[in-house]
Amino acid sequence: MRTRPRESPPGTTSLDKRFAALCQIVRAQHFAWRQAVAERFPDVDPAEVVALMWRITGETTARAYAGRIDTAKPIAPQVAESIVWSSRCMGEDAMVEVREGGGPDDDPPADEAFVRHRGCPWKAWHERAGLLAEDLPGCDEWFGETLEGINRVLGTRLRFETLESLPKGDSSCLRRLWAETG
Repeated sequence: MRTRPRESPPGTTSLDKRFAALCQIVRAQHFAWRQAVAERFPDVDPAEVVALMWRITGETTARAYAGRIDTAKPIAPQVAESIVWSSRCMGEDAMVEVREGGGPDDDPPADEAFVRHRGCPWKAWHERAGLLAEDLPGCDEWFGETLEGINRVLGTRLRFETLESLPKGDSSCLRRLWAETG
């Protein structure tokens, strides 16, 4: 019998490596779940079920984010920071951008922020599965429901628009978030 040495004994792999593997497992599970829906319910459009899943995910995300927002400060930059934090946790290359002269420390502070994703593993997974057309709509469903959920909890009027998209061939996904006033 031939044996091969292990990279490391079970339980000693770094937490970062284990978490990165877990994120990949979650993405694989998403696409397995989508395939199961398509096979079990052939008369149902899987893209509609996926959109519903992202809206439900957005509802739960909104509750988590809303509980961490300081309503005495501009809301949109805080939400953008939460989105970027979550995205980075999942291995996405994301950042918050604010326009010069429009940051949270300006007087008066701007209630606007931009979320830029320069890289996203979800896009690669969608491409491999031949489902790239579902990538941007799924993200937009999640963004929309997350903001609407925050609006319901906090009584705000947050909005967003997608300005650039990796799935459409742009160099990043760029979304503008802002709070309507009046």
